[in-house]
Amino acid sequence: MNRLGSIAIAFCLLASCGQNDQKSAITAPAGDSHGADHYSQLANVAFIKGYPGKEDIEKLKDELFFQRAVQSYIWALPALNIYSMKLASEKQFGAGYNIMPIWKERLNAKTLVTTPNSDVIYGMGYVNLQQDGLLVIDVPPGMQGILDDFFQRPLVSEAAIDGRKWAGDIGLPGPDKGKGAKYLLLPPDYTGTVPAGYFAYRSRTYNVFVFLRGFFKDPKQLEEPVKVMEQVKIYPLGKEASAKPMQFPNGSNIPLNMLYPEDGKAYDMLSRIISEEYADPVDMEMRGMVAAIGIEKGKPFNPDARAQDLLDKAAKTAFNIGHAIAYEPQTIVQNGKWYDDRRWLNVFPGNPTFTATDFNYIDPRTGFFTFAYSASPAMAVMMENVGAKYPAAFVDADGAFLSGDNNYKLNLPANIPAAMFWSVTLYDPVTGVGLDNGQAFPSINTMDKPAANADGSIDLYIGKDDPGTGKSWLKTIPGKGFFVLLRLYGPTKTFFDKTWKPSDIEKVK
Repeated sequence: MNRLGSIAIAFCLLASCGQNDQKSAITAPAGDSHGADHYSQLANVAFIKGYPGKEDIEKLKDELFFQRAVQSYIWALPALNIYSMKLASEKQFGAGYNIMPIWKERLNAKTLVTTPNSDVIYGMGYVNLQQDGLLVIDVPPGMQGILDDFFQRPLVSEAAIDGRKWAGDIGLPGPDKGKGAKYLLLPPDYTGTVPAGYFAYRSRTYNVFVFLRGFFKDPKQLEEPVKVMEQVKIYPLGKEASAKPMQFPNGSNIPLNMLYPEDGKAYDMLSRIISEEYADPVDMEMRGMVAAIGIEKGKPFNPDARAQDLLDKAAKTAFNIGHAIAYEPQTIVQNGKWYDDRRWLNVFPGNPTFTATDFNYIDPRTGFFTFAYSASPAMAVMMENVGAKYPAAFVDADGAFLSGDNNYKLNLPANIPAAMFWSVTLYDPVTGVGLDNGQAFPSINTMDKPAANADGSIDLYIGKDDPGTGKSWLKTIPGKGFFVLLRLYGPTKTFFDKTWKPSDIEKVK
């Protein structure tokens, strides 16, 4: 089965359970009697005269191979995600530092990419510092963007700027503060002099994701943010005059599958990544894990039929694990939920690099990149009027998975704490793409001006039946689940002190 197979079936089965059954289905310890037997067999291999039997040795080696493959997929998930986006983009629009597709009429559900925002203008480019050398990104005034390496870690400023190190953000949330500047991208192994006159950021991979976002005030007037994006210039250092001219193809309304593989094809892609990318010294242990399943830099990856079968099962298992991790609050951190008395999850429980003082947060990172791409400090910073916050909901007020067979209501109290704008978007729970519900966009935002109640609050209706409220209804698909992201751009004080709280998503008749 593909990603619309085993996960979707499991989700639908859970969504059709009773409330108590659903809670137990979500929280029960993993493994049935078959699974317990499997682990018991591994733990209780008989040693005869100090040696296990040849058949048991093969079983243990298969298990080791399978486990290494699962963990390799989980480790590589951020790279698999962004590399898939790169390949799909280059196939459709062409490759090169000068190619910057822009979704000029917004991004709708026809673009298959994890949790896109339909309520901003997107520009997404992919550059290679090994191929083209040091690159300059000339950012115009009024721009907002993110620079991530291909493990989706924010690029870090080579030196302190205004007394601090910067990471990832450029434009409005970056060191140029929206005034425009020239950013210089350094590859991970660059040892030369850094020229003056640039904000120099170093990448830990040769490939870099250039992610631009433009904001609008009227959904019928999108020309201005597009115009700002089309002023961006990218060129090799010292070669501005001879650089290839920028191209800004329109990505809107073009069916495009940018999703990462959920089966054995993931390891073919990982082999390409390992062969093309810089060998970061901090990754030596994981590269050893990957080498143990046959993937080494500069060597062909040719698994035999038995290995390919195990790899296919391992990828599907890892894909399933990522989803299971994403549905519930992360417990390794203290802020897995935004509110103690609500179901809204914090998708960034920590920081944009998912690092603690002396280890990395693997499960929060896996849960995030299962359904999303790109990270920067502006997405995780706890400062008023800066960046954005993304409360997520997979379940309703009773803890039942959200189902397109039902009707729901979401109340947003008066004075929504978003200095720039807010939006509510529906997503497919298997792929993370925008829910293809037949509406122009699977979202409602500030600019749509949904009707307010007498107390200033806003009721949004989410479900299969049109309640006749006009701009306040998001359509769902019967027989299919969904999840919700509430985006708050420029979150204000009442969000952080929790005096403003959205309702849970409440089931209605």
